[in-house]
Amino acid sequence: MELLKLNNVTKYFGDYKATNNVSFSIKKGQICGLIGPNGAGKTTIIRQITNIYMPDEGEIILFGEPIKPVHQNRIAYLPEERGLYKKIKVIDMLVYFGKLKGLSSKDSFDKSMNWLRKLNADDWVNKKVQDLSKGMSQKIQFIGTILHDPEFLILDEPFSGFDPVNAEILKDIILELKQQGKTIILSTHVMSQVEKLCDDIILINKGQVILEGSLVEIKQSFGRNNLLFEFEGNINNIDIPVGLEIITNSQNRYEFKVLDKNAPNELIQNSVGKININKFVLDLPSIDEIFIETVGRSNLDEDTILEIRKN
Repeated sequence: MELLKLNNVTKYFGDYKATNNVSFSIKKGQICGLIGPNGAGKTTIIRQITNIYMPDEGEIILFGEPIKPVHQNRIAYLPEERGLYKKIKVIDMLVYFGKLKGLSSKDSFDKSMNWLRKLNADDWVNKKVQDLSKGMSQKIQFIGTILHDPEFLILDEPFSGFDPVNAEILKDIILELKQQGKTIILSTHVMSQVEKLCDDIILINKGQVILEGSLVEIKQSFGRNNLLFEFEGNINNIDIPVGLEIITNSQNRYEFKVLDKNAPNELIQNSVGKININKFVLDLPSIDEIFIETVGRSNLDEDTILEIRKN
């Protein structure tokens, strides 16, 4: 069952077309990754879904009907630009956020305390927001976003500011929310999180949808053309076939894109007696490689490509 459907949605800012005839749907109870380079139109799409902007053309169907302000209390939106009141105590601010979404003072307080404990943040309940670290502020922002138990969550860069431990905690919570039947849009540049969390992806570029569908099916459609090569020894002792393009590499680990189907066998032959092979795996491409290939390397600067691969 579709929870959200966009039909030919277009949005102008003056003469600039921020979204161009965008159409896609998201199934109820799934996590969908909304990805794309900076300036692609992701935030404009999100703001139209949340009724901040109105489309100039097309329609948005949410919960089976045209989107309207009354839907707001069934939606949670965590924007990339964080917005907390710095001089207010954490608990007071969370109670206020809950009341804005229709909760009573008691329900808002109880739910806030439960979430603070769950996120190991209850020691900060009476601290002012200005005293929080970036990661702790992010936890508080997340709690304030989901306090009213929404059906539909839109999370824009939710892992920003988190160390690996807290990022793992948040990942588990997002998966738990999915198990509860929540529908989630995850907008992020961290492709590893897309790999771990998303059922479907929608890739946006220059205001248009250029790739959409099941994550597994999309990866399979690109073919099993990545080679993971881990070894002991000096790789300079062997010749790397021209049919292998280096994607990433470190001292004892290389990831190649296979351009010639005979190249992997040639690499093995070149390695015999010169290095010890620990892992040699032909695998599906990663989402970051699909992202880079689909958007087009000419459309991404080197810093963007390095940032995608680093994450």
